[in-house]
Amino acid sequence: MQGRRRVVIALALGAIAASGMLRAQTAKTWRIAFLGNSTAALEANLVGPFRDGLRELGYVEGRNIVIDYRWGEGNYERFPRLVSELAALHPDVIVTAGTPASLAVQRGAPAIPLVMVAVGDPVGSGLVKSLAQPGGNSTGLTSIAPDLEGKRLELLTEVVPKLSHVALLMNPANPFHVKAEHEARAAATALGLKLSTVGVRTTAELDPALAAMQRDRPDAFVMLADRVFLHNRTRIADFAARNRLPAAYAYRELVEAGGLMSFGPNYADMHRRAATYVDRILHGSKPKDLPVELPTKFEFVVNLGAAKALGLTIPQSVLVRADTLIH
Repeated sequence: MQGRRRVVIALALGAIAASGMLRAQTAKTWRIAFLGNSTAALEANLVGPFRDGLRELGYVEGRNIVIDYRWGEGNYERFPRLVSELAALHPDVIVTAGTPASLAVQRGAPAIPLVMVAVGDPVGSGLVKSLAQPGGNSTGLTSIAPDLEGKRLELLTEVVPKLSHVALLMNPANPFHVKAEHEARAAATALGLKLSTVGVRTTAELDPALAAMQRDRPDAFVMLADRVFLHNRTRIADFAARNRLPAAYAYRELVEAGGLMSFGPNYADMHRRAATYVDRILHGSKPKDLPVELPTKFEFVVNLGAAKALGLTIPQSVLVRADTLIH
């Protein structure tokens, strides 16, 4: 009798083990495509939080997810080809950052769910019908926030004595920048500032545009959020230092590269949050039903070394508002 029981238990345990092995063998491995704007090295501080967010939700690369990366290297003209390459891999979801990359995915792979990160104006760009009800196959997080350009201009007026003329470094190929330029002009008028624009569409246009800015001799400049600028952060920060031009940037990376100060959404946090959208889509949610999230965390970063090199004294009223001081 005991021998029979042992046989039954052994068979039962064997069946359980076999069942577990079968589940492990047939468990879904999700494929995520990530379309980056610059390079793996330059976006490591953004991809890292995204991967951390996935791990926190139980996703392990090589076990239950595979991430395929493609990099634009600061050239938006590469996006259609890169989107085609990623679509050919049949990913379950594509993740992008910024408006141009998101538009490229929507045009080139509309059937694949898209999670956008840091899109400037998803409604105005035609990426979604509304923030609350995206209505299509795209959702994610927007970097749009009230009067960001005005806040950057105000910070410059507090830091730069007798500020009167500010240049606006923008990308005319970025749909969001049309709206941002209008906001910047309105803010400049309210502050009594002259505002001139400097357009840069590609990396190849950057040096001639910066040379034109230098000839125009502004007192300072504001840089809008654009991945062409992020990709060329060192060149822009070096230009500002050589020409002793104070600047307010959209990304903290420019300040870490030697620029004066930045104010904007916390992009690393937004990339971490993007993992939540990916998780919900992989578990059956439709992008059209997931509201686009507004930024909830902002950061103000000041480089005291850059201020000293520019001969500027940052007022205490500004310093106490900074989230990070770089010495």
